[in-house]
Amino acid sequence: MEMETEVSAEKKEKVVLLVGPPGSGKSTFCESVMKSSHRPWSRICQDIINNGKAGSKAQCLKMAIESLKEGKSVFIDRCNLDREQRSEFIKLGGPHVEVHALVLELSAQVCISRSVKRSGHEGNLQGGRAAAVVNKMLRSKELPKLNEGFSRILFCYNDADVETAVKTYTMLGPMDTLPSGSFGLKNPDTKSQPGIMNFFKKVSAVPAASSSSNEATTPKANDKIEIVRVSPAKLVVPTLAFPSISTADFQFDLDKASDIIVETAEAFLPKLGSARLVLVDLSHGSKILSLVKAKASRKNIDSGRFFTFVGDITKLHSQGGLHCNVIANAANWRLKSGGGGVNAAIFKAAGSDLEAATRARANTLLPGKAVVVPLPSTCPLHNAEGITHVIHVLGPNMNPNRPDCLNNDYTKGCKILREAYTSLFEGFLSTVQDQSKLPKRNNQATVSDSGEEDSERNKKYKGTIASNIKSGSVDDSGKKTSKGWSSWALALHIIAMHPEKHLNIVLESSDHIVVINDQYPKARKHVLVLAREESVDGLEDVGRENIQLLEEMQNVGLKWVQRFQDEDPSLIFRLGYHSVPSMRQLHLHVISQDFESDHLKNKKHWNSFTTSFFRDSLDVLEEVKSQGKANVESEAVLRGELRCNRCRSAHPTIPRLKSHIRTCPSPFPHHLLQTSRLLARPDSSN
Repeated sequence: MEMETEVSAEKKEKVVLLVGPPGSGKSTFCESVMKSSHRPWSRICQDIINNGKAGSKAQCLKMAIESLKEGKSVFIDRCNLDREQRSEFIKLGGPHVEVHALVLELSAQVCISRSVKRSGHEGNLQGGRAAAVVNKMLRSKELPKLNEGFSRILFCYNDADVETAVKTYTMLGPMDTLPSGSFGLKNPDTKSQPGIMNFFKKVSAVPAASSSSNEATTPKANDKIEIVRVSPAKLVVPTLAFPSISTADFQFDLDKASDIIVETAEAFLPKLGSARLVLVDLSHGSKILSLVKAKASRKNIDSGRFFTFVGDITKLHSQGGLHCNVIANAANWRLKSGGGGVNAAIFKAAGSDLEAATRARANTLLPGKAVVVPLPSTCPLHNAEGITHVIHVLGPNMNPNRPDCLNNDYTKGCKILREAYTSLFEGFLSTVQDQSKLPKRNNQATVSDSGEEDSERNKKYKGTIASNIKSGSVDDSGKKTSKGWSSWALALHIIAMHPEKHLNIVLESSDHIVVINDQYPKARKHVLVLAREESVDGLEDVGRENIQLLEEMQNVGLKWVQRFQDEDPSLIFRLGYHSVPSMRQLHLHVISQDFESDHLKNKKHWNSFTTSFFRDSLDVLEEVKSQGKANVESEAVLRGELRCNRCRSAHPTIPRLKSHIRTCPSPFPHHLLQTSRLLARPDSSN
């Protein structure tokens, strides 16, 4: 790697995001540069930002803004391993601020070895559990791309690369800048690391809804680097990526198959709303893609909603920038991972989670049929690629060396293939319809307190409260609501406004608050204190005019804590708000910290109460008093690791975590007990 600097006509501060897992050398890099640099730097480390203790991303952002105002450049010393974690820091860029990424792509073995051996780590990630944490993080890693908003990205693969990067940033004077572009990324097709490159070749984006192209443009075969650049926007419409069924190993005629694909897609698009269908193949010279593209064009099918794409169906997001929440698998009748091609690739990429989830749905599959399999949040495809469902589909076989050969009977074969695509698209339609039932706010899906139980809750309220509301478009007084809440998500608002109509579930009410049990409690004791203010839907609506209301909610919560602890002195409680509520109406959670509940079933449930997403009531009060508003955390933290709320150890699954917390010998964090963020009886042990 080589160094290049340029003299800028004006001073520009730098925001440098360190990207790498624990043990990759982020902190060491920062310290090495800051020790000798002539440019003023500020290192922002989330592990120590809260008076020497772990803090939040919001605190890091605040400190970064303050440092930039002071004329300092900034190192963001966090893992920053996915696009969501980086996005808020990239927004700090502007005419006078450049945003860089320094990617520490050292081997997993090196990072794990360093993490295990170290002691006195700022974030207390050391010893035996470090290996599992590093492995977990690396499974969901997304390499940064220029289209996220970076002006410069530098990749380091070994200590020599890191040393060169240290020298590069150390030599930067106050008026110096660095060339823009991406540098040092290894070509995945070569074994040796290339030198620094000036710029990546820019390639056409994946078609959006208004695109006029069916297929993403890709580099030529002899290009040194093949990277598809797409818009960094989040997935805003459901998308199914599917391979051509039966045309590979089952040897179905390509011309006939392409007719059926186009005709079936054309018939289903009107049913799918804004959802997209994407035919995927690995080969740039794929004949089936060319045929489908040409026939779809002749039929004037909307190319933003039905198009073709070249890429690995298991890596469409990470390698191609194509966001798909559902993928189809050209399965075998046994629904096993054997064989080759797409089936083997998908089962390998998804791991044992897909096998178990498939077995829960079906053991075999008939030609012409499909089965929809939801992926658990622990699945690598879910974490790394954002895929929520795999749809297994089996087509007709024309290969005499495979079972159930149709012996060139295309009358029957075409009928079965049409049934296969119909079944596949119907399965996708069911996921689209399920998604549309989820609570939405500001046109974005939000996280539910009860997760997979949303359908149960929706049914419960359908015959009572929600029957009087039209999908969140009006409230109970007939007025239009300002935010797009689904019908069941208005239930708390209606109870708060009219507690007298719901005496069977109201525990306490006054002019300003209502108390009810959480319908799907996540612990032995879990109640909600609802605000009765008409215009306060969540923390983002709270201001100084609501301080008295927040204080009353806190005091009512404390009263219920005392009542519960009179019954069981061993219970420890926490009072707080979710940063982004799943239901309309500001509500305070009063929840015991045992988390013994059958309703606590997934990562989002756990992380919504044990990460920075859960805002302590006292912190909210202090922030509103001092700055006029409450800080809120991004929903991205809900995808983080499962960590014990006592010892902070990481666990791979909810059952393993629950087993651990029942016997965890560690006490609750002392500073939380001292500051009344955790509420325990003085004579109780924790």
